[in-house]
Amino acid sequence: MKPRSRYPFYFGTFLLITAGILLAVLRHVEMGIPWLAGEQRPVWMVEARVDFVAQGEPVLVSLNIPEDPPGFSILSEQAASPGYGFSIVEEGRDRRAEWTIRDASGPQTLYFMVQMTPDSSSQPKARDQRVMQPEVVYWEEPQATAVQQILQRAAQKSSTPESMTRELIKLLQSDDPDQNTALLLNNTNEIELLTRMLNHANIPARVVDSLKLEDARRRQGLRQFLQIHNGEEWLTFNAQTARQGLPEDVVLWREDSASLIDLTGGSDSQVSFAMLRQTVPALQLARSESESNGLGFLSLYQLPIEEQSMFRMLLLLPLGALVVAFMRIVIGVRTSGTFMPVLIAVAFVQTSLVPGLVAFISVVAIGLLLRSYLSSLNLLLVSRISALIILVIFITTGISIVGYQMGFSTGMTVTFFPMVILAWTIERMSILWEEEGPREVVTQGAGSLFVAVLAYLAMSVPLAGHLTFNFPELHLVVFGIVLLLGQYTGYKLTELSRFHPMKVYDK
Repeated sequence: MKPRSRYPFYFGTFLLITAGILLAVLRHVEMGIPWLAGEQRPVWMVEARVDFVAQGEPVLVSLNIPEDPPGFSILSEQAASPGYGFSIVEEGRDRRAEWTIRDASGPQTLYFMVQMTPDSSSQPKARDQRVMQPEVVYWEEPQATAVQQILQRAAQKSSTPESMTRELIKLLQSDDPDQNTALLLNNTNEIELLTRMLNHANIPARVVDSLKLEDARRRQGLRQFLQIHNGEEWLTFNAQTARQGLPEDVVLWREDSASLIDLTGGSDSQVSFAMLRQTVPALQLARSESESNGLGFLSLYQLPIEEQSMFRMLLLLPLGALVVAFMRIVIGVRTSGTFMPVLIAVAFVQTSLVPGLVAFISVVAIGLLLRSYLSSLNLLLVSRISALIILVIFITTGISIVGYQMGFSTGMTVTFFPMVILAWTIERMSILWEEEGPREVVTQGAGSLFVAVLAYLAMSVPLAGHLTFNFPELHLVVFGIVLLLGQYTGYKLTELSRFHPMKVYDK
């Protein structure tokens, strides 16, 4: 009979491992879950302060606030306005915080605070599909002639709206401006002049307000940047240096809005900003944003806390199974049963290593003594195992009580051991003692403890718990590796000593 080809098996295993890795990467990108448990992310707390003088009549304060600023994600927003009604109003791209009160007089102070974190993947939402048109600009002579000549000079050295913008900025920022430039710059704001000239050149342009983020700064004002529309998107330029794009420490505050603040029923309005930089665990941020992300419904954080605790332990079992498979198949360590070392390792994770070892050895040793008495009664197998389970429960209860009375709280954790598995282990060791002798019992018992300790060390690493719980799709990778181990037909490492004499004989 022709042997079956293994290529489909290897191809399927490759797909499993690849799918696990790709899904984990997708979860990391979409949900922002960090690869490392202790990773920290910066969070900026920005506070806008509005000061004005009320005139003893109804007051309406409307402050432009950002939404989806490029390079940042907004985590939370809140306002401090005693006595005022507060709401957030959206009209297209114009998003405003509004305070209202029936009657107020004298100096007033209102606060609006937003928490945001840097996010390179954050982009403004396309809430409207308008075809951007330049504003109509009128010039009087001799400014009209000067504008025309400067635009012609810039157009000769440019071919796109972006290059046209850079050339205009260079001409206006020249250290030795010509007569036309000097005429236009006389008593005129440079960025406003650039905006008007670009609109005159049929390039939609506008002025936006930005805030430079500096830790523990107060009474900061907004800085102006220039934006142009190239037919597809808005591009930001520094009107002083012609540099395109925003620095990483600058957040756009006002974009598609005619004004920063509107005030009715008051005067002398001023807006200032204070900011503070903090660091929080990246995992905490990912959990708070999980509901709004595409893969949020697949997150284990959506489960109740009690079930999350259960899955944190359950999802460590595949890692322990991988260690057991490797130690038995490749290394050749003999253990008492296949899954017993994994369950012992789980118990060690909950009890800690040393108390777990002491409890396990004590329960098994006492159980073996009692099992020898049960064997003299010539009981049936089912009855003997049932009796042994009851005895194991009594033993663990007694050890817990004695440990508690002696002041060792770790004695109470003995109950985490799987009672049925312990009973079967004692039964198998007793039979092994009778058939193979005490040496084989010690060999398999020591092998089980050795493998359990290795599995415990792998499962107790904080990174292992973090990855298995936050990236459960990585278990597909573990599954694929276990399948590959199942195809291993070579010599075990412990068998090399058996064939060493043959090697010497060949020489």
